Amino acid sequence: MTKLRFLTFFLVLVVLSGCGGRAVLGLGDGKEGDSAAVVPIYVSTMRARSKDLSLPYSAERAKQLNFAKFEIGIPKTHAAGEVESASRAPSPARNFVARTFQPYDEKAEFVAALDADLMRRPEAEREIFIFVHGYNNNFADSIFRNAQIVHDYKVKAVALHYAWPSAGSLPLYVYDRDSAAYSRDGLADTIEIAARTRAKRIVLVGHSMGSYVVMEALRSLSLSGRDKYIGRINGLVLAAPDIDMDVFQSQLRDIDDLPSPFTILVSTRDKALNLSGGLTGGHPRVGSGADVATLQAANITVLDTSNLDGGSHGVFASSPTLMALTAKGGLMNDVTERGEGAPAETILADGTSVIQGAASLVIYLPAKLLGVPNGGLTR
Repeated sequence: MTKLRFLTFFLVLVVLSGCGGRAVLGLGDGKEGDSAAVVPIYVSTMRARSKDLSLPYSAERAKQLNFAKFEIGIPKTHAAGEVESASRAPSPARNFVARTFQPYDEKAEFVAALDADLMRRPEAEREIFIFVHGYNNNFADSIFRNAQIVHDYKVKAVALHYAWPSAGSLPLYVYDRDSAAYSRDGLADTIEIAARTRAKRIVLVGHSMGSYVVMEALRSLSLSGRDKYIGRINGLVLAAPDIDMDVFQSQLRDIDDLPSPFTILVSTRDKALNLSGGLTGGHPRVGSGADVATLQAANITVLDTSNLDGGSHGVFASSPTLMALTAKGGLMNDVTERGEGAPAETILADGTSVIQGAASLVIYLPAKLLGVPNGGLTR
């Protein structure tokens, strides 16, 4: 490796480290205090079990899925968009902390727990929200981020967290890439589990390298003849996907029926993805926003967050503008329901629309809504 290439690789790792910290769950540490709110999170994971309660699931790869339920406490000092974690003995008043941990030994037991939770909810809220985390996350990092999103975006759904065995270590980018590939069938099985529940809706969200796991899982389902489970997904969102554009198009060709609506968040100011693309020989990542037209041709809605609250790699989870728009009920509901902006809030021009009051966010509508033939993708 040349000196320049090594420097580039190091910079990629430094920037991508923003995906995670070195958090601990805080189970059994004896700390007293009340959290401001508690978010239940169900977990399906290809991480191996650990005897360490601070991180009950390790970076090792399991041979089969493990299942659990956690109750995550949100601290009283919580600032929207942040994950106030601690590297040791977290305080419930100041830090995210796991209040309870319930493992499930059998898949049937896990499905029954999901169904019981769903049926306690009003019919309109019988939805499963599956979140797949990104690079450099230990187990605590990833489940805390999931809880933060559910809390700050006021997600009224059963949260199902898919935790793949990221090393949660800055230099182990290659290990994480291998783990992402290793974990695709586990996510495919998790999607099937969600599809077999009594959920009225299923929404699937992947971030960064987790988006690669998502696409590979959908590809696995399609190639194995399990397309009916893809059909149960009512909305797919990839935030800052760390996927080579050529690889992504290949994945699209292998998936017979893509979930609809399908939305991707991109940013030309995402330093992590720009450096990742440089490391891989100049090949652009899907989330870098380098080829929006190809995504539109594949009937994908694209949200360009380049100028939205900094346009960073984690803007999807931390943006106060996105939170405000979601709370207002205009943006994300319409994008996930119909793939378009609400007529009262958008101005269409040349295939793009700008949300009034948040002009820094640009929506590129899919080709089918613009009456444009599928001209960029061979299926």
